[in-house]
Amino acid sequence: MKHVGWIAGAAAAVLVAAGGITYAIAEGDSGVRIPAADSADAGFARDMAVHHQQAVEMSYIVRDRTEDEEVRRLAYDIAQTQANQRGMLIGWLDLWQLPKVSSDPPMTWMGMGDMPSGEDGALMPGMATDTELKTLQEASDKGAEIRYLQLMYTHHVGGVHMAEGCVERCEVRVERDLARGMVEAQKSDMRLMTDLLKKRGAKPPE
Repeated sequence: MKHVGWIAGAAAAVLVAAGGITYAIAEGDSGVRIPAADSADAGFARDMAVHHQQAVEMSYIVRDRTEDEEVRRLAYDIAQTQANQRGMLIGWLDLWQLPKVSSDPPMTWMGMGDMPSGEDGALMPGMATDTELKTLQEASDKGAEIRYLQLMYTHHVGGVHMAEGCVERCEVRVERDLARGMVEAQKSDMRLMTDLLKKRGAKPPE
């Protein structure tokens, strides 16, 4: 039944995302300029969609590695929230008729296109490497909880940095609003993750 609940939540997230896309259409009808392919709006939408996908993946991994309700509840919230937001970001790219993949390196829209990326699968700041994901997949119970919380904390640090970049650079108001909400929500998550790690005798990465 728990698995069914997660699937139902994902379906609800799609419906919410559809509402956000409709909002973007309405805003576009009022005369907002469609972003260029190399704009901060498009770059943030592309990069954050990829960033969010890994957060969803990690949350589903830990769901199957622990029965702890606190961690599972947090993982569920993160998975559903970020799946919803990812749907909105991809929907906007479709709406703007812009490519979902760019030939430019990730983070170019933030002036960080020259940073090393793709090393061991980590494309952007905060993203877990393939090796780190493997350690999460191989852990269980308390070990999986700590590993997930630490990886997700780092993931959120990178996500907050990107979202703050959009707040400063993006021109589409509804996208700036979404980014601002991401900053607030992920900082709240980070405080909760710090508390959950402390209860397990651990702490966030430096």
